Amino acid sequence: QVQLVESGGGLVQPGGSLRLSCATSGIIFSIYKMDWYRQAPGKQRELVATITSGGTTNYSDSVKGRFTVSRVNAKSTSYLQMNSLKPEGPAVYYCHINSWGEDYWGQGTQVTVFS
Repeated sequence: QVQLVESGGGLVQPGGSLRLSCATSGIIFSIYKMDWYRQAPGKQRELVATITSGGTTNYSDSVKGRFTVSRVNAKSTSYLQMNSLKPEGPAVYYCHINSWGEDYWGQGTQVTVFS
């Protein structure tokens, strides 16, 4: 059974930092690309960062230079380091893996940046 579990969300002031984690089980984590998405209330889910099995990273323009995605294969875990957070209101962050055409999502972790 594939499971993805996010953690690390919370309340933070503008300019602050948070580190999200996505712990996985039931898959050979090291062979999969990991995606991080976020979704604000009333908006579509947005892809913010990706890390391939080889460690290549990509970011959306909205987070480039502020967010860093990483992975520790030995722990089957991916991380999203978020710095210089902006007061964009609440959003739920999700990690995602596609395995053999099947999409797997975590339950999400909420991040709220408030003044």
